[in-house]
Amino acid sequence: MTQNKKLPLMPKATAVWLIDNTTLTFKQIADFCGMHELEVKGIADGEVAMGVIADNPITSGQLDKEEIERCCKDPSTRLKLKVSNAYETISKVKKKGAKYTPIARRQDKPDAIYWLIKNFPEIKDSTIIKLIGTTKSTVDAVRNRTHWNMANIRQRDPVLLGICSQTDLDKVVEVARLDTSNNESKKTSENFSNK
Repeated sequence: MTQNKKLPLMPKATAVWLIDNTTLTFKQIADFCGMHELEVKGIADGEVAMGVIADNPITSGQLDKEEIERCCKDPSTRLKLKVSNAYETISKVKKKGAKYTPIARRQDKPDAIYWLIKNFPEIKDSTIIKLIGTTKSTVDAVRNRTHWNMANIRQRDPVLLGICSQTDLDKVVEVARLDTSNNESKKTSENFSNK
């Protein structure tokens, strides 16, 4: 199964309905719902998803009755999801809003800012603000060493502090490095053109 494959909106509930109401194979249901074949077998045996209420994919507009009948006749075929505007709207990934940081973790933010500034000076302040969830004045104060608590601030990895994820940090660092390499290549080409 590929990561970009579109799945039904409620895969387990859809799998429960397909097991109860069709003669599709476990493999067909697993492929359609993005599950492992053994998980579908567990649902059929009543070991998995016991409290899940079945969701009819026909009434939700994700499958046609003809599509189910076609796949029931030939076990080697795969079900094809019917994508509608409603499906696209519901399945869109929501942007992360401002995340809540517990009071006990808030004093760790200057430590994380200091770590980022020391280890990755190429990262822009605006990016640090978004990544850590802080303000421009705090980033400026830590960068200029004028923060009110500067004596107690030490470099600590924001991932280990739980302020951001490793993937978010890696993306930010990669983008910052690409930006600096692009800027350096522009400066080099300008220097050659001026000569």
